[in-house]
Amino acid sequence: MTDKTEDKKAEDKAEERATKGTAGGVQSVDRAVSVMEILAQHGEAGVTEIADELNVHKSTAFRLLGVLENRGLVAQEQDRGKYYLGAGVLRLAGSAAARLDISQEGAPVCRDLAAEVGETANIAVLDDDAAVNIMQARGTSSVTAQNWLGRRTPLHATSSGKVLLAHEPKSVRESILARKSARITERTVTVAGELRAQLDAVRANGFAVAMDELEVGLHAVAAPVHAHDGDVIGAISVSGPAYRLEGETFEELIKCTMAAAAELSRRMGYRY
Repeated sequence: MTDKTEDKKAEDKAEERATKGTAGGVQSVDRAVSVMEILAQHGEAGVTEIADELNVHKSTAFRLLGVLENRGLVAQEQDRGKYYLGAGVLRLAGSAAARLDISQEGAPVCRDLAAEVGETANIAVLDDDAAVNIMQARGTSSVTAQNWLGRRTPLHATSSGKVLLAHEPKSVRESILARKSARITERTVTVAGELRAQLDAVRANGFAVAMDELEVGLHAVAAPVHAHDGDVIGAISVSGPAYRLEGETFEELIKCTMAAAAELSRRMGYRY
């Protein structure tokens, strides 16, 4: 047997060992992810339960849990020995959620909502003391060519603005309420006490309305969009002519808007 043949055999064995090592590493990663999925599903679980679901020996499950615990991805209840997801998962989730763009994630939701209700749907975010529309979709019933995209609208006179203002810290809300609010139409709410009551209702009911407050003959409803940590980062709204948006039709519109806001919140990582 030549030296070249011996060298080739040695290379083949080394490659085989490396392949096995890689496969084993991938399997360990897969099992570790499965452990976290099990804990996410059940809330908590013991070593025996996890081993049974993974179809591995308890010692293997224990080693996996040990590695995950060292990285803060799982934690253990010392009194009962059960494991649950640790704070490290929140750190990773926060990093991922921060990359989710509300305008990108909201585009299909906004379009679907407009198609469902036939009216104009918008997504707005807070910009200092105004609500700015960053996404818009028109439904089949929309008869106006008005473009709300990029438009700054007053917080106190729009449904989106009320949603965003209602979920600001109390000190911020009170600071804005202390300012003189412009009367845009006869229906615009300018009295601080009345607006404060409306904002309380927004937080309690999960939606806001604006009836002839920004423009005469324009009605709108909006609901909050939550980030992964629960903070309100935007509002999704539907607006249209008053003669179409009233009575039972408007009540149904509120339900559709709230459902769309919940869907977008889920896309942004929020779990109800």
